[in-house]
Amino acid sequence: MRTTNFMKYFFIGLFLFAFVAGCAGTSHKESTGEYVDDSVITAKVKAKIFEDPTLKVLQINVETFKGEVQLSGFVNSAAASARAVQVARSVKGVQSVKNSLIVKN
Repeated sequence: MRTTNFMKYFFIGLFLFAFVAGCAGTSHKESTGEYVDDSVITAKVKAKIFEDPTLKVLQINVETFKGEVQLSGFVNSAAASARAVQVARSVKGVQSVKNSLIVKN
């Protein structure tokens, strides 16, 4: 009887450990909480870019990973590229901004 209880609790503990470990983040993978946080940051950056009259939101793609925002796409001028970086940095929670915007001629 004790052996079956031990085995039952062992497998329950093993399952719970695997479940919790599956939610943890690594250097290449976000945890569930980090994913939600990054989604919120991405939405806020997109909203700020949309509100800025000098930027065209449809030309700029925004992705966030562990607080680092990456801007990509095409803009009309170097000033628009710099402004997009400035807008992204102003959002709370942004750790850094990687500018991969291309100025089209």
